[in-house]
Amino acid sequence: MVSLLKLAQVTEEGVRFLSPHDGSPMLLTPEHSISLQNSIGSDIIMQLDDVIVTTSPDLARMKEAMERSVRWLDRCIQAHKYPERQNLFCIIQGGLDLDLRRQCTAEMVARDTPGIAIGGLSGGEAKDEYCKVVDTCTGLLPEKKPRYVMGVRFGNAITARGVLNLRNAVYSTDFGPIEEGCKCTCCRPTDDGGLGITRAYIYHVTAKETAGAHLLTMHNVHYQLNLMKLIREAILEDRYPKFLRTFFAKLYDDKSKYPAWAVSALKGVGVDLLRD
Repeated sequence: MVSLLKLAQVTEEGVRFLSPHDGSPMLLTPEHSISLQNSIGSDIIMQLDDVIVTTSPDLARMKEAMERSVRWLDRCIQAHKYPERQNLFCIIQGGLDLDLRRQCTAEMVARDTPGIAIGGLSGGEAKDEYCKVVDTCTGLLPEKKPRYVMGVRFGNAITARGVLNLRNAVYSTDFGPIEEGCKCTCCRPTDDGGLGITRAYIYHVTAKETAGAHLLTMHNVHYQLNLMKLIREAILEDRYPKFLRTFFAKLYDDKSKYPAWAVSALKGVGVDLLRD
C-alpha cells in the first residue's frame, strides 16, 4: 500500500487501487485480504492495515490510520475462517508518535491475536527513532507471543560480513557465490562440481526478473534461520552478550564504526558492545 500509494485511495471500506499493470480498478478490503490468505493456506497471515509513510508530518492522518487499523483488525478477525490452523497477526501502527503507538498497542493486545507485528517502519526514519518505537511497543507486549518487526530489503543479500547490494555494477563479473561457505540452495556448488548461483548472475537478473528476488530470498531466509539457530544456542548456553560482541566484530573491523543506534539500543537491554 505504501509503494502503490499514488495509485490508491484509502477509505473505511478498504483500499481502491489502479492496477500498475493495466490501470483497471481493484478493491482490497480487510475481508478480501483474509479470504486470499485463507485460500493460500499460510501458517501466519497478516491483517490489512492502513499504513502511511512513517515520516509523514500529518499527525491527524497518522492517528486516523492507526484507529482504522484497529477497526480493520476486528473485521479481519470476523472474516478469518481457519483460526485453528492459521495464525492471524495484528499490526501496530502510529508512525513515530509514541503516544499513538502506546494507544494502538493497548488496542491490539486486547484483541489477543496469536502474534503481534510492529508495522509502519523502515520508511526512511532515523534509526534511533526506529529503535524508540520498537522499544516502546515491545515494552507493552505480552512476553510469550511471537513478535514481528516488519521491514524489507530490495536487491540485498545478508551475509556474516554485512549486507551486499548485488545491484551494484561491481558484482557484474563476480563469479563467486553470494557468501563463501554458505550451504543454501543458491550458494552451494552443483552436484557435478560446477558453480552455484553467482553474484554476477543475480546482478544481471535482479533488476529485470523476479527470479533475482526469489534467489536472494532463498539465501536470506537460510541465513536468518541459521542466525536464529546460533542465537538460540547462545541464549541457552548463557553467552548471548558475548555472541553479540563477536557478531559485531565480524561486521566491523573497528569498534568506532559500530552504528551509534545499535550501540545505544543494545545498551538499553544490558549489552555493552564496546566492552572488551
